[in-house]
Amino acid sequence: MAEVAYPDYAEELTRCARFLTQFEQEVSERERLERPDRTTKKYMDALQDVADRKQRHITVELDDVVRDDPGLAESIAANAARYISLFEVAIDEMMPQPSVPLADVDVDEVMHQHRQLLLEQRDRDIPRDERNALPPELTRRYEVYLKATSAQKQLAMREIKAREIGRLVKVSGMVTRISDVRPLVTVATYVCDDCGNEIYQVVQAKQFLPISECPSETCVKNGVKGHLNLQTRGSKMVRFQEIRLQELPDQVPEGNIPRSITVHARGEMTRRCTAGNQVELSGIFLPIPYTGMHALRAGLISDSYVAAQSITLMNTSYESMEMSDEQRAAIDEIHSDPDRLQILYRSLAPEIYGLDDVKEALLLLLISGVTKTRRDGMRIRGDLNVLLMGDPGVAKSQLLKHIATVAPRSVYTTGKGSSGVGLTAAVIKDTLTNELVLEGGALVLADNGICCIDEFDKMDDADRTAIHEVMEQQTVSIAKAGITTTLNARTSIIAAANPLFGRYKIDLSAEANINLPPALMSRFDLIFVLRDVPNTENDVRLAAHILYVHQNLKQPEDTHEPVPIPILRAYIAEARKKEPVIPAQLTGYITEAYLQMRKDGADASKDDLPCTPRTLLSILRLAQALARVRLDTEVAYTDVEEAIRLMYESRRSSRVASDSALPMFQLRDYQTGIWELIKSQAQLHNTQRLQKRVLLDQAKRKGYTEAQFEETLDEYSQLQIIATTHNSVIIVDNPQRVG
Repeated sequence: MAEVAYPDYAEELTRCARFLTQFEQEVSERERLERPDRTTKKYMDALQDVADRKQRHITVELDDVVRDDPGLAESIAANAARYISLFEVAIDEMMPQPSVPLADVDVDEVMHQHRQLLLEQRDRDIPRDERNALPPELTRRYEVYLKATSAQKQLAMREIKAREIGRLVKVSGMVTRISDVRPLVTVATYVCDDCGNEIYQVVQAKQFLPISECPSETCVKNGVKGHLNLQTRGSKMVRFQEIRLQELPDQVPEGNIPRSITVHARGEMTRRCTAGNQVELSGIFLPIPYTGMHALRAGLISDSYVAAQSITLMNTSYESMEMSDEQRAAIDEIHSDPDRLQILYRSLAPEIYGLDDVKEALLLLLISGVTKTRRDGMRIRGDLNVLLMGDPGVAKSQLLKHIATVAPRSVYTTGKGSSGVGLTAAVIKDTLTNELVLEGGALVLADNGICCIDEFDKMDDADRTAIHEVMEQQTVSIAKAGITTTLNARTSIIAAANPLFGRYKIDLSAEANINLPPALMSRFDLIFVLRDVPNTENDVRLAAHILYVHQNLKQPEDTHEPVPIPILRAYIAEARKKEPVIPAQLTGYITEAYLQMRKDGADASKDDLPCTPRTLLSILRLAQALARVRLDTEVAYTDVEEAIRLMYESRRSSRVASDSALPMFQLRDYQTGIWELIKSQAQLHNTQRLQKRVLLDQAKRKGYTEAQFEETLDEYSQLQIIATTHNSVIIVDNPQRVG
């Protein structure tokens, strides 16, 4: 059996010191302008900044080590904690003197100077006792961190096994719980009442056993144990925070429970994230050493944790996204297309057939309206809430899961598996301090994102009432176990549910089928009822679509090419930067449409959902979202018209006779409505020739049938107002010329 070759750590210390002193990196022009004193010696400059009190940490990037000494980089990654201590020793030996006069000398510096002076005075008469010497951990004013190489594989939480113990690992996840920042003792200082010596104890773990006997030479010669008193002010402490990291939804295999891991953050790594953040983390995977009775109870079982070395927030919000030149070019191309709205919403779940209005509503939900905050603190939410109520098998859950993947920050949950505290916040006992702390639920974790709740109808009424406040005020108020606070839950909610009896019954009203409290229904901006009604023509197209997707795992070739999700995210991020305002000239039109809705809702003879004052705010939010799709800062007439159409379509979907009913805002005959649609499209595109297929799609979305569309074209062709070809509709400038 071959002997294991152990590294010579004296030689490794020399290699670490050589890397710090010799590594060079070119200085960019920007850095040179900001710091004229910057040199090519990257780490020597960092040491000088530490000496000048400009920074308190030194980050050793393994990408730099790989360029200088690949073998050293491999050794560091395999035994990270040991090499951090080697770097600390090397830095202690080569720490330069301050290059600038230090304006303020803190209390710690005064104490260290006083201690050193006492030791030097004592050494003149009594030989130095090494046990009384100042440990380097006490005088060290910096922390060393390691940053993994960019080429290192990022492990899923399930891939972190025992073989990774001691190694530098990279992992990503969602922060589900985070403790308060508390002081952690790293060097405990004692003063002996008998001999007067200071005794130092270096602490490596969260728990330690205090020294009970004075180890100084004086007390040992006198044969006494001494009386040691712990000096809290003379001890050294660092900031400590415990983080609970959970697997990301896309990393959890189907049917499995998400796994979690504990992360210990010290010093500069604290306060880098909050609950709900998605982070990329590199750290050292280590076992937790148990002490005392806990060790006896645990036996051979050991927990593990990751000692954080670097924490980077992932792009969990549109505001934090950085766009490449290719993405900006793609955004400009989409924006220049007059059918941009159709291109974008048809890129959502392209494998799902139809449901254009629902997809458009979900696109507007991703973009959202503008949240307004008054000077007195009152907020008017801009986020949209959508309810999908429908028969089984109409792809409600698939839509929710797709939206959860598109949004950079989202939480997907089901109603039956969610409780009130699971959605809002729970009070639990912190294992670190045994104090009661708050742990955010799904809605809190989805702050500034989207929360998808499937099987919404399966929730208990008591649990469902927990989200009333979230859907309007977008906060979670807690008053439990002596903790009274308000948490932010600025999230859009997409809920999917089945009707009361499983399928929609046409002999019952819409409210009876939906079976949700009126207070909850009014908080949804759009409620779509998706019915599975047999129709030969639609069923043939649906069957062909499903079979093609099942065989080829992609949408049919004859459909448009969907926008890739990264480009779609980038476009949404660009759209959300706009804050469109509603011009005064649209006030009358919006008011008239709202009054018509109120009038229709008050008519008891109509099977319709009630219209509340929140409906007006919903119209404004939808119009602002549509203006954002155009990347405009002002809401146009067409935006309001489309918002009202969506509102009517969502309400019309709940009516029993929806197949034959026209939208209520079409007060004139359908031929006039279709003709005005053709004129508006001609003005929008600034052309007299329009594609018949596009016009037919627009007419269908406004509630007209294909037969009504063709009849209108025939009627206006006979009047010589338009001319039609196989693929086009041409508006005639001078009717006298046609003949």
